[in-house]
Amino acid sequence: MSFWAPDVTDNHHQQHKIITVFAIALSVTACSLTAGITPQLKTHQLPTKVNSVPVSQENLTSQINSQSQAPNKVKNLNFTVPPTFQGKTVYHVQPQNNEKVIALSIDDGPWPKTTIQMLDILKQNDVKATFFWVGQAIQANPEIAKRVVAEGHAIGNHTWHHWYRRMDLATAKSEIERTNELIYKTTGVKTSLFRPPGGVLNNGLAAYAKSQNYAVIMWSQTSADTDPRAKSQVFVKNVLRDAKPGSIVLMHDGGGDRTRTVQALPEIITRLKQQGYRFVTVPELLQIQQSIVNSQ
Repeated sequence: MSFWAPDVTDNHHQQHKIITVFAIALSVTACSLTAGITPQLKTHQLPTKVNSVPVSQENLTSQINSQSQAPNKVKNLNFTVPPTFQGKTVYHVQPQNNEKVIALSIDDGPWPKTTIQMLDILKQNDVKATFFWVGQAIQANPEIAKRVVAEGHAIGNHTWHHWYRRMDLATAKSEIERTNELIYKTTGVKTSLFRPPGGVLNNGLAAYAKSQNYAVIMWSQTSADTDPRAKSQVFVKNVLRDAKPGSIVLMHDGGGDRTRTVQALPEIITRLKQQGYRFVTVPELLQIQQSIVNSQ
């Protein structure tokens, strides 16, 4: 039994019991350090058809098996970081001509049921996202990890234990490199994208990552989907309110019950598309910025 640290902002504990090959109890919370609770506002339902596919518990295993037909390793899949961003902390980019590009980043998985539901929604809407994975979650759900990669999403490192506490160099190195090794062993992916749990930048993790030329990927806006009291429509309003060209959006597929995030995702995608946004992965966002730097 292992426990990820409690949320350092909201101090709310969530437990979500899942069954995998081993009986594992994971009590976790989210990465967001968003201050305060976003108030729920009156909303107006748009007459928009949303592509959402519910997944029942009964066919969960069959969906994983049927949709993860890619090899265990994907040859030469390497999410590298352009020189401009190596060893740097990134919150957003500034696209040329204010191009409406935006990146969805999804933390704490891979996770049973929730990740699969989100993958279905992303696939039906032709959207690619960037998943920041926890080593223990990969270990528990390798088939889901393979499906994420097979469907073309980008992958980042989110440490092994999801700890917030201060770490010495050896511990920080183990947290990051052990996770990267398992990402490669499970999927064939190598990544230089790192996100510290909780966005904590001063506990030794970010310093080690920068020393190894990882890009420390933060976020410029959050759905605030770790708020246990908010309804899914609040998550939608948070993203739409703060969306800007070059934004990196924080969401979660793991670390607890993310049913409300799944409910919010289709409308977030639909309404951002209506506003003219194009979805890209974090590596694509960095390449866009690198191209601007090179042209100057």
